[in-house]
Amino acid sequence: MFENIPTHATDALDWAWDSYQPYFDALLSQPLDDATAHAFLSDWSRLARLAGEVYARISVSTTVNTKDERADQRFNAFVEHIYPQLVTYNNQLNAKWVAAEVEIEGFEVPLAKLRADLELFREANLPLMTEESKLEREYDKLISAQTVVWDGVETTLPKLATEQVSPDRARREAAWRLGMERRLQDRDALNDLWKKFMGVRGQMAHNAQMPDYVAYRWKQLKRFDYTPADSRTFQDAIAQVVVPAAQRLYERQRQRLGLDTLRPWDTDVDATGAPALKPFETIDDLIGKTQSVFDNVDPALGQMFRVMHTEGLLDLDNRKDKAPGGYCTTFSQAKRPFIFMNAVGLHDDVQTLLHEGGHAFHAFEAAQLPYAQQEDVPIEFCEVASMGMELLASPYLTTDHGGYYTAKDAARARIEHLSGILQFWPYMAVVDSFQHWVYSNHTAATDPAHCDAKWAELWDRFMPGIDYSGLDDIKATGWHRKLHIFQIPFYYIEYGLAQLGAVQVFANALNDQAKAVADYRKSLALGGTVSLPKLFEAANVRFAFDADTLGTAVELLEKTITDLETV
Repeated sequence: MFENIPTHATDALDWAWDSYQPYFDALLSQPLDDATAHAFLSDWSRLARLAGEVYARISVSTTVNTKDERADQRFNAFVEHIYPQLVTYNNQLNAKWVAAEVEIEGFEVPLAKLRADLELFREANLPLMTEESKLEREYDKLISAQTVVWDGVETTLPKLATEQVSPDRARREAAWRLGMERRLQDRDALNDLWKKFMGVRGQMAHNAQMPDYVAYRWKQLKRFDYTPADSRTFQDAIAQVVVPAAQRLYERQRQRLGLDTLRPWDTDVDATGAPALKPFETIDDLIGKTQSVFDNVDPALGQMFRVMHTEGLLDLDNRKDKAPGGYCTTFSQAKRPFIFMNAVGLHDDVQTLLHEGGHAFHAFEAAQLPYAQQEDVPIEFCEVASMGMELLASPYLTTDHGGYYTAKDAARARIEHLSGILQFWPYMAVVDSFQHWVYSNHTAATDPAHCDAKWAELWDRFMPGIDYSGLDDIKATGWHRKLHIFQIPFYYIEYGLAQLGAVQVFANALNDQAKAVADYRKSLALGGTVSLPKLFEAANVRFAFDADTLGTAVELLEKTITDLETV
């Protein structure tokens, strides 16, 4: 009967559960042994890819237009009536597979993940998962509705952020304060939403008989290869070797601007007085130049991006009622990625598209694996794909490669990027440390006032060099402005660990770009078939938390910045 599964997931967007159930019932009744295992997995994969793509397309539709009522109806119908059934039936299929004790080459790591899901499953958590999904959409709606009037025009906050590269300091400050004041208007609403998130998450951990949400989420994220203690080791390493490097950058910025102290609206402006980088004029211009860059990195990767453009898989412009941020998701049945972002004409937009392009290439490469369960890649390595691509693409930003900039401006862009890496690790440590505190102190952290105090404390530890005097409320509520904290708990250390892997990919590329790209692609094609350390090893880099490895990366970044400053 599996040959009757719709060829296109768009034909199943309005399916009710009774359209899915016969396929799941058929799978549960199928014989499963060594002789039938491959056929069983093939059928299971076809069904999983259909359901996965339906959910992905429905989710995308809620972000491209947060006011789309039809999209909201479909999303709510899916999370309320279909998603709980999918989790329940997949749990039964997990149990069936585990009980059969079938051995399939390349399925060892997916099997470990199935076991973890089986151990964590509780029927009582299904309505809580639905509630959590609805709360995530509420966060999106609050944030996407935040606009201000600037120069007489209603403006989104991402668009307002372009003023932070203005050489006019008074204008930068006015724009920064206006945006922050608008965000503070939602302080009570976000605090109320936070309390609901904490109630849901605490109950999930309790239902699963886990000691706290840290343990629950660790298992849910399949973090088999490192522990919460390793996270603390990484945080301490960042404090030891990266925070001083970031402080050096901030101090140099302060001196070049001739300021007594560096304020939050002074961090992004070019200290030489040069105008803001203008990498593109239109979205088509952005796409065309990015196409040339990817073609230079690797023709096969360039062709993947060309397919995405041709097939309408890029939604890149910023507009009102579009959800914040950027992401790449996968339409798994079609074996196609989709990129969403909010471009406003800054170099950050270039970096975002290169970053999400790396995720897209990962999706293309891993889609060649036979079974859906093998495509589940640890996020820590997914981000190597994206951050690694930002660095692999960096030699090709110039117009002589079809890119965005003159040699001088490309050097500026690269300095901005590499400096951003050094400034990011401390910020990542704030987010990661905050989340560990939150879910290890659940009762206290349910009170937003305690969260404000902890965030401010961690900010002062990891982010010295920026003067927030007189801005206490804005500093303390910084956690409101990090969507991962609300929507994807504990999803942030992945960026830090992956960035360390990506800088190692960059170091390899400085010696042999072609080999570094080949190793990169080879590692992406493994999908989720091997452990996290082995994925890093396939890319010819090391999975690490220690200060020595981090220090080597910091040294390379600072040296490269110095070299680029001579251009």
